Amino acid sequence: MRQEINKPQNVSDHLANERTFLAWIRTSIGIMAFGFVVVKFSLFVKQVSLILGKEKVVSAKGYSAVVGIVLVAVGAVTSITSYIRYKFTEKQLKEGNYQNSSLLITILTAFIFLVSVFLIVYLIEST
Repeated sequence: MRQEINKPQNVSDHLANERTFLAWIRTSIGIMAFGFVVVKFSLFVKQVSLILGKEKVVSAKGYSAVVGIVLVAVGAVTSITSYIRYKFTEKQLKEGNYQNSSLLITILTAFIFLVSVFLIVYLIEST
């Protein structure tokens, strides 16, 4: 007797869902890495300015550490949210009633845009 293997009806849909999840994970890692670089670069500039004897190179009210920590936190939240979205989409695909939602994309895009505007203003004011 042959034993049947239970296969999802739309294997390509499930594989696409997995690729999308992995893309979101890469995005979250990128956001966290950028936040780490922002924090460490600020510390590097402070150390170089102390070595050169120029204490006014870096603004006293620097927000780099805060921005970097927020970016790392957003990257972590993005990874958790992408996993939740992956499981939700997987359930919808198994039930055969997939409905598209772009809430995560909209929120992340708005946040990244706001952070980039903040960084542009910060860099203009610090030069």
